[in-house]
Amino acid sequence: MSIALRNHPRANPALPVLAALLVCACPAFAQSPPPAPENARLEYAQVLRAEPVYQTLRATSMVERCEATTPVASEDQRRGFARMVGAVKDVLRSDEDRVEETDRSAGGDCRMVPIEREFRRPIAYDVDYVHKGVKYRSRLPYDPGNRLRVRVSVTPIVPPAGER
Repeated sequence: MSIALRNHPRANPALPVLAALLVCACPAFAQSPPPAPENARLEYAQVLRAEPVYQTLRATSMVERCEATTPVASEDQRRGFARMVGAVKDVLRSDEDRVEETDRSAGGDCRMVPIEREFRRPIAYDVDYVHKGVKYRSRLPYDPGNRLRVRVSVTPIVPPAGER
């Protein structure tokens, strides 16, 4: 049946040429050398120190502040046990809580005031570690703990032909 197709008047004359090109191109791909195995292995290094690197963020929020028209009870007006309880409460509250409580109890003229806050968050860690007696430092996105997995790779240096 294949003989009949080759001699058929409608057969495409370019088919034998394409087949010859494919046969010639395949050995070129097959002759490329396989990738060389890499001389690398995984080991562990002892971590000496991991110091966080912080990012500082600033945020501004608006808080309502009121000017006092009536006098607020001071510490001098507290007596005995109430004075001690009030002192403990003052220590445990943040400055903003005290301001809001004073503003609410005071009544009077109020306005919005911007309050700026600063936040720090760790974004990376500068890690000092020792591997086979040599100290290294790297910046990592996480705290590695007591030991760090490292990749040890050995590659020979081959000088140019004229320098050998």
